[in-house]
Amino acid sequence: MELKDIKAVYFVGAGGIGMSAIARYFLRKGVVVAGYDRTPSVLTRQLEKEGMLIHYEENVDEIPHACKNPASCLVVYTPAVPVRHKELVYFRDNGFTIEKRAQVLGTLTRTHKGLCVAGTHGKTTTSTMCAHIMHQSHVDCNAFLGGISKNYGTNYILSDTSDYVVIEADEFDRSFHWLRPWMSVITATDPDHLDIYGTKEAYLESFRHYTTLIQPGGALIIHRDLEMKQDVQPGVKVYEYSRDSGDFHAENIKIDNGEITFDFVSPVETVCGIELGQPVPVNIENGVAAMALAQLNGCTADELRYGMKTYKGVERRFDFKIKNDRMVFLSDYAHHPKEIMQSAKSIRELYRNRKITAIFQPHLYTRTRDFYKEFAEALSLLDEVILCDIYPAREAPIPGVTSKLIYDNLRPGIEKSMIHKEDVLDLVRKRDFDVLIVLGAGDLDNYVPQMTKILEEKLNSGK
Repeated sequence: MELKDIKAVYFVGAGGIGMSAIARYFLRKGVVVAGYDRTPSVLTRQLEKEGMLIHYEENVDEIPHACKNPASCLVVYTPAVPVRHKELVYFRDNGFTIEKRAQVLGTLTRTHKGLCVAGTHGKTTTSTMCAHIMHQSHVDCNAFLGGISKNYGTNYILSDTSDYVVIEADEFDRSFHWLRPWMSVITATDPDHLDIYGTKEAYLESFRHYTTLIQPGGALIIHRDLEMKQDVQPGVKVYEYSRDSGDFHAENIKIDNGEITFDFVSPVETVCGIELGQPVPVNIENGVAAMALAQLNGCTADELRYGMKTYKGVERRFDFKIKNDRMVFLSDYAHHPKEIMQSAKSIRELYRNRKITAIFQPHLYTRTRDFYKEFAEALSLLDEVILCDIYPAREAPIPGVTSKLIYDNLRPGIEKSMIHKEDVLDLVRKRDFDVLIVLGAGDLDNYVPQMTKILEEKLNSGK
């Protein structure tokens, strides 16, 4: 189905962060946009306000009439939806064009210049940072992001003039193989999603294949420490980056009094005096990658400085809720051991002499089974760890796989405990914290607004 033929789009799994970005794209195009999701959320309610028709019961009769013509309705689904989902079966049996979110994004990379950011971790922040730099520059861009940008209050940016589209390239289910990037960053290749890939070797092979999809004349910007083979087409330039070395890197880094500045070293033009608007140490490296992508596509030195200084971050990515001398409270989406390691190191670098407590909700039984020792090692960098039950997402329980696997492998002497997520608010009411971070990709983040309110009330009352 060509984009020009689409009169309606139906989303099976409408409330996902990536799905909602595409829904917003089609809403702006003026077509009928509808869909199903299992449960209402802040995001689905917002989409309804923007004009999307959403229902929460798996029922073919709830599909709007405008979405029942196979010749004009595109169906987009998420792999998280079961294959026997009643509505998906209906569309399949009646000859509809059915595509994964990644296939739709792949179509856009064929009609726009795709600037894609792939990697086990860091891709949401890096892609959002790049999108902000470019959107506020003379170059501009469209963007489909994996998190809500705090600059724009959305995960989607639309430009009426720019030929560029910034896309977060997701390796889950090999989704990024649908893309045809003009340029791409690869941030990390630490094995993940082994329930899909089976082995580390298969995971790394998927990234190698992804590099073959970059279009001639474009570029690959790859972290220099990655354990993977690249295989680019003739005419694709390859650059390396990191925090401290590579074609693109940072020099003269200064971390002082909650502020971070550095010089951006580049083969195009070195840009001095970069100031991080979200001053978190891990964002030095993310910023280097984002600026490399933006600079190679025409952003000027002043536009890089302004973009980095005004970048406000992504919701749930090192997302500070309270930040003062008495207490710090933040949430972070980190759910892979390497992500947690980076979060732990960054927060330790910012708050060297303060007690850091983490409340962590593991995400997926398979990931916990495969990496419980690595989770324990990363969390052991902190002073106290409070573990919640595993968030199952799409999975059924695995016998013997619980949060206690991580608990039992934490370093000797660390303060540790286990708790049900329903008891977290009572814990926050009763305890005092110096620096508190909520970690994970599950639903514990739903409690963060209430936790913030409780902690603010305690601070205001002097307790």
